[in-house]
Amino acid sequence: FKRHASFLVAAVEGLAALLTQHPFADGDVLVSTSNLDVTAGELRADAELLAHRLREVGVADGQAVVVELPNGPAFITAMFGVWLARAVLVPTNSRQPRAELERVVGATGPAAIIDGDGVRRTGVEPTRYEGDVAFVTWTSGTTGQPRPILQSHSGYLELLDRVLGPLRGKRADPDRRPSPNLVPVSLALNAGIYNALFGLRAGAPLVVMDRFSTSEFAELTSRFAIRSTVLPPPALVMLADDETIVDLAPLRYVRSITAPLSPLAARRFTEKFGVTVLNGYGQAEIGEVIGWTATDAREHPEKVGAVGRPHPGVAIKVLSGEGVEVSRDTVGELLVRPPRMAAGYADGGSLDDRLDGDGYLRTGDYARVDEEGFVWIEGRVGDVINRGGNKVFPGQVEEVLCLSPDVHEAAVVGVPDERLGEVPVAFVVGTAPPEDLQRLCREHLVAYKVPVAFHQIDALPRSEIGKVLRRDLIARLSHAV
Repeated sequence: FKRHASFLVAAVEGLAALLTQHPFADGDVLVSTSNLDVTAGELRADAELLAHRLREVGVADGQAVVVELPNGPAFITAMFGVWLARAVLVPTNSRQPRAELERVVGATGPAAIIDGDGVRRTGVEPTRYEGDVAFVTWTSGTTGQPRPILQSHSGYLELLDRVLGPLRGKRADPDRRPSPNLVPVSLALNAGIYNALFGLRAGAPLVVMDRFSTSEFAELTSRFAIRSTVLPPPALVMLADDETIVDLAPLRYVRSITAPLSPLAARRFTEKFGVTVLNGYGQAEIGEVIGWTATDAREHPEKVGAVGRPHPGVAIKVLSGEGVEVSRDTVGELLVRPPRMAAGYADGGSLDDRLDGDGYLRTGDYARVDEEGFVWIEGRVGDVINRGGNKVFPGQVEEVLCLSPDVHEAAVVGVPDERLGEVPVAFVVGTAPPEDLQRLCREHLVAYKVPVAFHQIDALPRSEIGKVLRRDLIARLSHAV
């Protein structure tokens, strides 16, 4: 068995090397949770053993394996065990309903499933993925059913180095061991996998949360001396709202991921904890393409709310509705050309229908680029409300609504109107009376941007990655008619 396992390690390149060639010695702790430490040697041995088990049950090169485990060392082990077996990882949420698992199996054709009971065959005809496909992630599902995206070993390594490159070049002490990388989101999501692999590529250990809670996040940040991390917007709001959390030292930077973060939410977090919050921009098909450096954060605090500047090797342009490139500070659709993109979709689709003649991908987001090259996202093309010919960007209205101390969150959607085509309607989480919200909006917005109605709800419907499901809000209005 040892000879077979060694063959697997030697034969596999790509993302598996982030574990097998990690600089930590076998006795060094590589993955921690709130109550468990696992060494690099234990993870390597367990991953090799799992790879051997997958081969025993008949998993062949390029076949998919579903991993349905909670966040933690076992998930990390399974992820690398799949890659050591030269198979394709399909991560799923262990808390999902059976119907969702069946949908994932039907969409990806896995040969086996790894769950709390071990490894088992699926009984379906396995799909073989060609090329260097590493794993399957999913589109956000905010505009329809999520689509399975094929991520490649080579493409993802390029993505990691694209973001790490500038950071590596500016480290004061290259021999200093990187601080732990905290993973506060699900490893079933692209954001979780990216954060874990980012830390390993940087040569850092990982600290993994099973599920997010404000108290555990604060405790782990202090215990492991976390200086920077990533958080989705709902987590930032939860921490800012939690009166029992007053200090997050030694945390200095938080990068907001998975969904748009309002400048107001960023400012609230920074004012409470003294931590700089930085937006970033990317999509599952292209990875992170726009972001911040520590230098930009120090030198441009007035740019809070922007998503940063393009990473090295990333080209962008902003086009008008007529397909003409616009001038600086003019809003249009953002197109991006990164060095590498995803390999396509597991349902057979490709990215070609989203590319223009120069190889730029249409993101479906409205943006503007200011004179210093910082990119500001104004909203999704499909979310913009056309009120009698006037464009209403929901994010602008939501920012104003959140100025009220009695509003925790807000979302604005467009609903049909016989006279104007569409009109904005607001949903708010909080206790502010509608007449107060209308008065607030009239103070800060031109008349056509003021919502025609305000609805109080207990919570905004969100996808698994934290994006507001506007279609669910629109459906709620339809059902109320």
